[in-house]
Amino acid sequence: MKFTAYERNLQGTGASRRLRITGKTPGIVYGAGKAPQNIELDHNALYHAMRKEAFHSSILEMELNGQVEKVLLRDYQAHPYKQLVLHVDFQRIDATTKIHKKVPLHFINEGESTAVKIDKCIINHIVTELEIECFAEQLPEFLTVDLANVVKGQTLHVDDLQLGANIKVLTHGRKNPAIATVVEPVEEVIAAPQAAAEPAKGKKGKK
Repeated sequence: MKFTAYERNLQGTGASRRLRITGKTPGIVYGAGKAPQNIELDHNALYHAMRKEAFHSSILEMELNGQVEKVLLRDYQAHPYKQLVLHVDFQRIDATTKIHKKVPLHFINEGESTAVKIDKCIINHIVTELEIECFAEQLPEFLTVDLANVVKGQTLHVDDLQLGANIKVLTHGRKNPAIATVVEPVEEVIAAPQAAAEPAKGKKGKK
């Protein structure tokens, strides 16, 4: 994805507030051995771009002063209840930049698996993203989890993923954590209706 940024000369809280009033969002870009640079972006274009998954998890092309640089979205601040992006941080990247980044999992072919079609199982997605380590230029937009061949009772783990070369999943001390489980259907037991209790026979009183 490509976006346009502009050089920002004014700094400080007041300047940022005035910038937002004019429909701009302040930001900063840093990294790759260069000095940090203050930037500004068109808010509406930024807001709509940030609604796309790829803007958060893939390498972006930022045009600034007629030059295009490869960057990653590293952080942003949003208003607590308004649809307003208050500030964005980007990191420049190059072929030598090694990064840690969370990327989403895309589960595919779930409905085509025998476990779902024949055995009527439910597949439970335990996690929806994983943190990986790789060179920035090798960063995948997402990781694919193919569920076509899962069977009843199976658990998929991180080691079952097909990863590209030099891409490592960071598990932070957990050994081969699970990412999805195939849960057998629960049979619903319907209790038989209880027979209506016969009314108690009362004793006949003496006349």
